[in-house]
Amino acid sequence: MKTRDIAEMLILAALWGASFMFMRLAAPEFGPVVLIELRVALAALCLIPVLWWRRGQIHLKGNWPALAIVGITNSALPFCLLAFATLYVTGGFASILNATTPLWGAAIAWIWLGDRLSGSRVVGLLVGFCGVLLLVWNKLHFSAGGAALAVPAALLATSMYGFAANYTKQRLTGVNSLAVATGSLICAALLLLPAAIALWPQHPVSARAWMAVIIMAIASTGLAYILYFRLLARIGPAKVMTVTFLIPLFGVLWGALFLNEQPTLNMLAGSLVILLGTALAAGLVSLPGKLATARSG
Repeated sequence: MKTRDIAEMLILAALWGASFMFMRLAAPEFGPVVLIELRVALAALCLIPVLWWRRGQIHLKGNWPALAIVGITNSALPFCLLAFATLYVTGGFASILNATTPLWGAAIAWIWLGDRLSGSRVVGLLVGFCGVLLLVWNKLHFSAGGAALAVPAALLATSMYGFAANYTKQRLTGVNSLAVATGSLICAALLLLPAAIALWPQHPVSARAWMAVIIMAIASTGLAYILYFRLLARIGPAKVMTVTFLIPLFGVLWGALFLNEQPTLNMLAGSLVILLGTALAAGLVSLPGKLATARSG
């Protein structure tokens, strides 16, 4: 990759990693649903002018049903679930769980689309999910400090990301990627709007929470989507996927710097195992010998 590509990858990881910090700041005051409605609606408003400028709106015609499904499974529901999770776990912890997305993507492609997995990728799935167990084993309780609901919510969110990626590949291949991003965010905003109106907070919301949601929508969603799809077109999906490895680093870093979140040894160990499993499952690295080439499915 060129220096410019590496720089944009780092910026993208920093923006996406920061979204967990912003959710930690804003979710307690807005609530998960209202927060995410504001996030996707403001992000869509940022992307619509860019889409029209690039004349990509033609790709929206005839694709709204598929875009609605992507909007539900790639934005509306997973964003809400992750915002809910950040009410109980740190932003750094949630960002590490977010790194399981490629594991779910590979597993769903194997089960649903019949993709054949090499031995290395099967081992990667097993290693990755063992890393999840290592990360969460002491959090699955309801007493103080527990996250018995937050952890399943975050993992359900990342499984939805995995489904959305495979669904997009199957149903929206050839559709302008910026149109997919913009159209799916519009659908997500419209779908969440009734619930957001019903759940709008009755108490005053602080300026800090408003600032967090505005920056998250503009920078961590709108700008991040533009960077992501530009990189996707320039360097391809395999290389762009490596951003997954950087997001937890920034998620933990921003939490430590701005929210005084202290990473634990358990978090670091779980993160390393998850990232190793992700690298194997995504085919970015392979095991040596016959196991690496053995096929499953």
